[in-house]
Amino acid sequence: MSDADQVREAAATLVAAFARHDVDNYFTSFAPGATFLFHNVDHVIADRAQYEALWSSWEAEGLRVLGCTSSNAVVQMIGPDAAVFHHTVRTTLANGEGSIESGERESIVFARIDGTWRGVHEHLSVDPTFESATGR
Repeated sequence: MSDADQVREAAATLVAAFARHDVDNYFTSFAPGATFLFHNVDHVIADRAQYEALWSSWEAEGLRVLGCTSSNAVVQMIGPDAAVFHHTVRTTLANGEGSIESGERESIVFARIDGTWRGVHEHLSVDPTFESATGR
């Protein structure tokens, strides 16, 4: 299996864990020192532990992932041990008051760490095509 295929597989595992709200497997897809930049958070999340704490606060408010689909996936290899993965995601969340759908674009930088591909940075932005298609 090529390195790019391994990255695609690691990304698919990460997305599948997120889609089924499998928090443990979702977070272990990221290195402990991973950073996160989300359009709905007003600061850079400095590591996985900070993200896990933020996630727990969201869960306390009623957050639950009901589903997530990935499309338009692209892998760009950056040397033998690093890659950028980007795709379009459609997510359905329960938020304590009902469910909401979102459309976003996501980039995840992967690094091969001890032979395993792990996310080391994630950047999530609003997908403008989703907004225009839904009138949001």
